[in-house]
Amino acid sequence: MTDLREQALEYHAQPVPGKISIALTKPAETQHDLALAYSPGVAEPVREIAANPDEAFRYTNKGNLVAVITNGTAILGLGNLGPLASKPVMEGKALLFKRFANIDSIDIEVKHRTPEEFIDTVANIADTFGGINLEDIRAPECFEIEKQLIERCQVPVFHDDQHGTAIVTAAGMLNALEIQGKALCDSTIVCLGAGAAAIACMELLIKCGAMREKIYMLDRKGVIHTRREDLNEYKKLFANNTDKRTLQEVIVDADVFVGVSGPDLLSAEDVQLMADKPVIFACSNPDPEIKPELARQARPDVIMGTGRSDYPNQVNNVLCFPFIFRGALDVRARAINDAMKVAAVEALRQLAKEPVPEAVLQAYGATEMRFGPDYVLPKPVDSRLLPRIAKAVALAAIESGVAGIDTLPEDYLADAE
Repeated sequence: MTDLREQALEYHAQPVPGKISIALTKPAETQHDLALAYSPGVAEPVREIAANPDEAFRYTNKGNLVAVITNGTAILGLGNLGPLASKPVMEGKALLFKRFANIDSIDIEVKHRTPEEFIDTVANIADTFGGINLEDIRAPECFEIEKQLIERCQVPVFHDDQHGTAIVTAAGMLNALEIQGKALCDSTIVCLGAGAAAIACMELLIKCGAMREKIYMLDRKGVIHTRREDLNEYKKLFANNTDKRTLQEVIVDADVFVGVSGPDLLSAEDVQLMADKPVIFACSNPDPEIKPELARQARPDVIMGTGRSDYPNQVNNVLCFPFIFRGALDVRARAINDAMKVAAVEALRQLAKEPVPEAVLQAYGATEMRFGPDYVLPKPVDSRLLPRIAKAVALAAIESGVAGIDTLPEDYLADAE
């Protein structure tokens, strides 16, 4: 761990501080170049955009620019360390946007006294960008922040901690249940955790076919049930009419466990209480709710996923968020709606069923990967993620009426396959 700490600090400090920079896309060598780039030439696109705001997509980088914005109230698993401390994470998000979808991204860390001030700040700068990625904002404030920004902004606003996690979880879960011979609509689900990711995951699973009454959600006080009087409006959506109060009570005969809580909270004895052929996604990072080797020892028939890259079936947001924004930007979407999210789920889960390219096998030092208990999700380095998910999302945006263009080019992202 000491080596990793030293390597991480060196990585961020050398050869220059930070992980992102700005590059020029136009020549700026001669007097004529500068006359076109700034005064007097720059006045011409200014006039065009003033007359027609959509021309900003033609004459500026708006159509390929995403803001990664936070207030630093829920940084990774470290908690509320403030906006400035979150900057390395936001730069990292910008790096992933560029690496996986060639999207330019700028990190913005906002200090504020109230959520309303944060909302006003983001809404007032939103038109600069083609999209807004909210990050590391604590619950329940994040729900109202995102809701109001979606209403006020004319560009897509996406809280990745909620929806990116939910999309990857849903795709992997549907595949895992298929392998186990189970249907989502028939499955009893236990969700340990009741924050932004947990609530978004369960809501998207419901949209994909899960039954709300078959979901048991737990927070620090135990099962969320209808007789509790300490629930916010978001937890109330998952208040189950049950006399069960503990994890050990609800885990009996459960088909699915989803953990977005903390390390080592699910025991081997708990796993043994689950139904035949269970599915466990223990996504607490860096240490899962139960270690895969312990879960498999308790139940050899389990399909296991975690948030870690050193175990099979990594539930990783990078499998979707760059490509969702790519598709949304390319059709000038005004929002990222449920239809686009479900399209991303389906594209992601179907890709896992296809033969794995040799380049991916080499990247992971593997001789074989195929759809099955240890491969329910594609790997992040799979170059097919970009065209498949971006195209699915773009088409869903057009079909659901939130896109600024009516059709995609026939060869859209064909070169990326």
